[in-house]
Amino acid sequence: MTSQVSSPAEQNDEADGAVVGGQRRPAAGGKDVRRVDRVIIRFAGDSGDGMQLTGDRFTSETATFGNDLSTLPNFPAEIRAPAGTLPGVSSFQLHFADHDILTPGDAPSVLVAMNPAALKANIGDVPRGAEVIVNTDEFTKRAMQKVGYETSPLEDGSLDGFQVHPVPLTTLTVEALKEFDLSRKDAGRSKNMFALGLLSWMYHRPTEGTERFLKTKFAKKPEIAAANIAAFRAGWNFGETTEDFAVSYEVAPAATAFPPGTYRNISGNLALSYGLIAAARQADLPLYLGSYPITPASDILHELSKHKNFGVRTFQAEDEIAGIGAALGAAFGGSLAVTTTSGPGVALKSETIGLAVSLELPLLIVDIQRGGPSTGLPTKTEQADLLQAMYGRNGEAPVPIVAPRTPADCFDVALEAARIAVTYRTPVFLLSDGYLANGSEPWRIPETDELPDLRTQFASGTNHTLDDGTEVFWPFKRDPGTLARPWAVPGTPGLEHRIGGIEKQDGTGNISYDPANHDFMVRTRQAKVDGIEVPDLEVDDANGDARLLVLGWGSTYGPITAAVRRLRAAGQSIAQAHLRHLNPFPRNLGEVLKRYDKVVIPEMNLGQLATLIRAEHLVDAVSYNQVNGMPFKAEQLATALKEAIDG
Repeated sequence: MTSQVSSPAEQNDEADGAVVGGQRRPAAGGKDVRRVDRVIIRFAGDSGDGMQLTGDRFTSETATFGNDLSTLPNFPAEIRAPAGTLPGVSSFQLHFADHDILTPGDAPSVLVAMNPAALKANIGDVPRGAEVIVNTDEFTKRAMQKVGYETSPLEDGSLDGFQVHPVPLTTLTVEALKEFDLSRKDAGRSKNMFALGLLSWMYHRPTEGTERFLKTKFAKKPEIAAANIAAFRAGWNFGETTEDFAVSYEVAPAATAFPPGTYRNISGNLALSYGLIAAARQADLPLYLGSYPITPASDILHELSKHKNFGVRTFQAEDEIAGIGAALGAAFGGSLAVTTTSGPGVALKSETIGLAVSLELPLLIVDIQRGGPSTGLPTKTEQADLLQAMYGRNGEAPVPIVAPRTPADCFDVALEAARIAVTYRTPVFLLSDGYLANGSEPWRIPETDELPDLRTQFASGTNHTLDDGTEVFWPFKRDPGTLARPWAVPGTPGLEHRIGGIEKQDGTGNISYDPANHDFMVRTRQAKVDGIEVPDLEVDDANGDARLLVLGWGSTYGPITAAVRRLRAAGQSIAQAHLRHLNPFPRNLGEVLKRYDKVVIPEMNLGQLATLIRAEHLVDAVSYNQVNGMPFKAEQLATALKEAIDG
C-alpha cells in the first residue's frame, strides 16, 4: 500500500497515552464523530483467533489513509499455544496519529478482548476511562475459571471506570454468515473480521484494501473469501446501527509529519530484505542468502526467495553452520553474501565468522536478536547479543557492527553494512531485534539516484613485481587507504591463490607459522576495522546547555526520543544521541561524552553498550536496563531520566 505526501516535515512532541479528546460533530444517524490526534488500539485473543492478521489489516488501511503509525505484535512461541490460557494470548498493538510518533504507545486507549484470558492478560495495561470491547460469547464459567476469574468481570464491578462494550462477536458473526454453508465453528472463525469491521467503522478506516486482500488470500476458496468479507461488512454495519457505540472517531492524515514522497507501511524484516536487494543492485553483484530458519529472522529468507528476478539466490540449509558456510563460499565466488539468524544461530556460526575474518571476505551476518539465553523467549525482543557480536569468536577476530533504530531504518542500515563489507573486505554484523523485525511504520520509498554507489572492482591481474622483475598476484597485498586485500574471483586466469583458516603470510598469502608475521596480520586486521570511515555522532541538544546525555543504540531510539520529548515539553534540558555504528565507534564519540556531566544508557540487556563505553572512553556511564522481552515505555524512561537529571 502506498500513499502520496507533499507537505514539509514537522517534528511534534509525543505524548503517548490514552486517546486525547477532541472536537465533536454530529454524524448521519444521530451519532457523534469525535476528532482526536492519536489512538492506541490493542487486539488480543487466542493464537488461533487471528489477532496478528486483524492488526496487520488495520495497520495497512491506516497507512493507506496517511496516518503516522507504529506497531507492536506480541505472540507466544508455540505455533498453536494452549487455547484460553494466559500464556496462549496473542496481541497486536497499533499507535496511529495525525502527527509524528515514535512508539507503539505505552497504554492502549482501546482494548479488544476476544476471551477472558485476553482480558486478564491485558487489562492491567489499560488506563481508566479507556474503551474495552469484549466478546461476551467466550465468557463462559469454564473459560473464566481457567484463567482465575472466580466471578465474571463483566458483572462484578471489576471493570468499573472503563467504557465497557459487551458484544457477542461470535454469535453476531455466525448470524451474519447463516446464508453460507458453514458450521457454527467454521463461521465463528471469522469473528476477527467482524471485529475488524467494527473497529474500521469506529475509526473511519478505508475498507477497499481489506476486501481486496481477502479476495486474493482466498482466491482458490471464493466461498471462504465471501464469508470473511460478509463478516467484515457485518461488523461495520453493526457499529453504524447499534446504540452501544454512540461515538466514532476521526484521526486526520499526518501529512505534516513526513517529507514529500511516496510512502508505504513496512516492517523491519521487509525493509531489511529490500535493503539487501538494493545493496546488491548498487554493488552490481548477485545477492546470495545462505540461511537456516529461526525466529524472528525467517521472514527475510521468505521474502528474498520471492525475488529471483533481481538476481537473488536463496539457500535454506540443513543447519546454521551449513547456511553460513554456503554464504562464505558465495562471497569467495563474487556474490554479495548474507546469512540471517538470531542469537543461538550466531553461536553456531562463530567458527565460520572467524574464518571470514581470516579470509578477509565481505559477508553480512544479520542477527535479529531475541530474548535469551538458549531458546529463551524466541518471539520476544532483546538487544543482548552486542558483546557476542563484538567478542564471540576465538582469537582476535574483529568484526564491524551496525544497528538500525527503526523498522524503516533497517533498509538504510542494510546498505551501510554492504558498503563496509565490500569496501573493507570484511564480515559485518547487522544487529536488528524482534521489536524492529515485526514492528512497522511508514517508509518513504527512495529514488534510485538517492542510493549509494557500492560498485567495487574485482582483482583482474597481477599486482606485485618481484625483485627479479616478475609480475605476480599477491592475494594479501593491501589497498593503502582501506587495508582491504584484493577480491579475486576463482577462475580468473593467473589469480589462483590459497585460502583456508591457517594464518597467511602478509602479501603472498602463503601459509605462515612465523610469530612476527602472525602478530603483524592480527594487528593489521584490527587496524582495518578501526580505520573504517563512519559518520560523526550527531547530538540533539536543543539549547546546548544540557548536562545529561542519554545515549542509545538499536530499537531503543523510539522510546528514548519519546521520553526526551516529554521531558523537554516539561521544561527539562536534556541531550540525546543514538549510535548506528557500534564497532568502530564514531571518531567524535569520546569528545561528545566528555561534554556532559552524566551519561545514561538505556538498553534491553544488562548494560552491554555501557560496558564498552566505560572500557574505551573511561566514562562512568549509568545503565538503565530491562530484559523482560518487551520494549521500553516512554513514560518509564521519562521517569528514570528525570530522576537522573535531579540526581
